[in-house]
Amino acid sequence: MIKHFTLTCMLVLASLITVQARTEKETITKGKYTLTFINQDPDLDKAVKDGLIKTFFKVYPKMSKAFNKNATKKVTVTIDTAYNGVAYAHDGKITIASQWLEKKPGDLDVITHEGMHLVQAYPGGAGPGWLTEGIADYVRYDFGVDNEGAGWALPAFDPEHSYENSYRITARFLLWITQHYDKRFVKKMDQHLRNKTYSDGLWKAYTGLALDELWETYAKNPKVKI
Repeated sequence: MIKHFTLTCMLVLASLITVQARTEKETITKGKYTLTFINQDPDLDKAVKDGLIKTFFKVYPKMSKAFNKNATKKVTVTIDTAYNGVAYAHDGKITIASQWLEKKPGDLDVITHEGMHLVQAYPGGAGPGWLTEGIADYVRYDFGVDNEGAGWALPAFDPEHSYENSYRITARFLLWITQHYDKRFVKKMDQHLRNKTYSDGLWKAYTGLALDELWETYAKNPKVKI
């Protein structure tokens, strides 16, 4: 048992040393913003790496200015070879799966969506998760550098959809609201979530319709200008 445990520890340690040896770290500062880019994948296409960095500096300052001027100005991006998802963001850090970039090298605006989560900086229990993700994808739609190149677009409405489906489906609903009721609706909801003052009553306060009524109206005429 002791020999087995020792061997396991040695293998884990060897694996960690290998990852560290292959990890590249670069820090870039432009104006008020600093990006630390940590790459664990030696096979990452340089064009993808450069594209992610360029996209970050193009969109993150703009998103911060538009939604939260107090958003962190120091961001760390890690290209993770062990992560099997797509990407996530928290506490000034963005993690992107190397497997995802290998599969979708054109998805540079994944950093736009995740960067918006850092701008959102909502406290725990601020509001529904579907709205948080919907806002992030709405902002990706609005600020994205090359959504077309990623094969990313807001989906056509489907009767089976729900505003709780989150991401692009919710983003399209939010776009419809900004075009038909209040062009500042998303910014207002974002602020409420960050200040932890969100309530379901806000939908009616800003549009005249409760959330479910608003969705029913949207379903009858979901046309948006894209």
